[in-house]
Amino acid sequence: MPKIIVFKQKGNFKKTRKFLKRCSNLQLDDLLDQYGKEGVEALARATPKDTGKTAASWSYAVHKSDGRITITWSNSNIVDGVPIAVILQYGHGTRNGGYVEGVDYINPAMRPIFERIAQRAWGEVRTE
Repeated sequence: MPKIIVFKQKGNFKKTRKFLKRCSNLQLDDLLDQYGKEGVEALARATPKDTGKTAASWSYAVHKSDGRITITWSNSNIVDGVPIAVILQYGHGTRNGGYVEGVDYINPAMRPIFERIAQRAWGEVRTE
């Protein structure tokens, strides 16, 4: 004999609907713009400096599309098709066969920014 599963529910989804509506109505443009600037400053301070060109080449952009908002940091210092910020982070081979080890400077610089973004965004949606 097949077993029958029965679900019973009491109440409504008023709080859930309220939470989701608040999430969908958030205006995060200014907030992400602020954190974008902070990220650029943090990356510039943390970037290993020889000439200082890579440190001065950080920028950010905030993009909105399809109900999403994203922030992207980038570095425009590219030499012979090689993004210098990337080889500083991960290392690279040299012309004479040697290897220069990378320095993890991006993650430690950005971790506090990401944590503040997450805290602030969560605080915005939790506000009654």
